[in-house]
Formats: sequence, C-alpha cells, structure tokens
Amino acid sequence: MDWDALLERERGRYANGERRAGPEQLVRMGAAAYGAGLALLMLGRDGEAREWLGRAAATWRESWATATPTSWGRPIGAVKALLIAGRDAEAEDAARWTLELGAATAESPIGRYAGCLALLALERWPDARHVAASLRERDDFPCDVAEALALIAAHDLVGYTRAVESVLTSFETRKSYLEDAAVADTVLVLQALARRRGIEARLPASPVLPD
Repeated sequence: MDWDALLERERGRYANGERRAGPEQLVRMGAAAYGAGLALLMLGRDGEAREWLGRAAATWRESWATATPTSWGRPIGAVKALLIAGRDAEAEDAARWTLELGAATAESPIGRYAGCLALLALERWPDARHVAASLRERDDFPCDVAEALALIAAHDLVGYTRAVESVLTSFETRKSYLEDAAVADTVLVLQALARRRGIEARLPASPVLPD
C-alpha cells in the first residue's frame, strides 16, 4: 500500500474540513486525521502519528456537542486513537468521558462496546468483564471481538490469543477499511489493552494487511 499517498490525501481532507468549518465537518476531519495517523504509523514516523491520532481523538470528542445521544462511534474513535498512539493519560481521560456519557449501560451493542473499551483502558477489569459478557450474548456484535475483550478482562492469555487471531483474520477478508487504510486497527487497540493486562499476544501475521 502507498502510505505516502494515503497520508497526503488524508492531510488534504483534514485541511479542506478546516477551511469549510462548521460542526458537520468535524466527524470527517476526525476520520481524516485518524487515517493520517495510521499512515504515519505504518511509515515509522511514530511522533507524527501520535500527533495526528491525538488530533483525531480531539476532533471526534469536539464533534459530540452536536451529535445524537447514540453516536457512539465518536467516543469509540477517540479512545481507540489514543490507545493506538500510546497516549495513556489522555486515553484514560477519554475513557472517563465515555463512561460519563452512559456507554457501559447503553442499550445498543456499539454503546456497550464503547463502555467496555473505556473500562479496560481504566483497568476496571471486573466491570469490563461484565460488560463484555453482555456483548458475548448478542448476535448483532462480532463474537470474536467480544471474546477478546472478555478474555483481556479475565487475564486469559491462551483464550485471548485465539480470539485476537480471529479478529485479525476477519480484517484480512474485508473489502473496505476506514479511510482505505488497510490496517487491522481493532487488533492494535486490543493489543494495547492486552499489554496493560500483561497478556499481549504474539500474532502470526502483521496488523498491516496485504494489498
């Protein structure tokens, strides 16, 4: 994949959103900043990646002011971006904000997912395990992601490794990716959370997907 070309495109999209301004542009700007951050990460430009991923998180969080109460993709994106960037203190702050929004007790699975990510980021393992268990029971949420979340909370290295490998495989069979960035970003997030729990998996393949 041409990561330099993707980076330039995403920076251009972000700049275009800035010129237009307005709350409707913030979600697009957040996605563009996230794509730029992933591209920089793949290029080995970690410092710049941290900056752009942080920008994505801040923009998505700002966009919540005009969002509907069920726009859970925004706090999910913010927490994921900061975890991938390794900006731990900011990730924890975003996690607390996500929980204040009521994510952990949301009716929708995507809301519960936001809450579970937040609880894991804050190392509230028993609470996270409870929320992950509720996701495991649903047929409208990816079962391998729910498994991985639950097994991180349970400190189960063997089970977690199997689950995260399944998540990676699911990304390898996808037809499209956020901002066309062929990266298993959910795997990066799960691995960041597993690292906090001391059970990071050794994966047989890279989270960077083949062209």
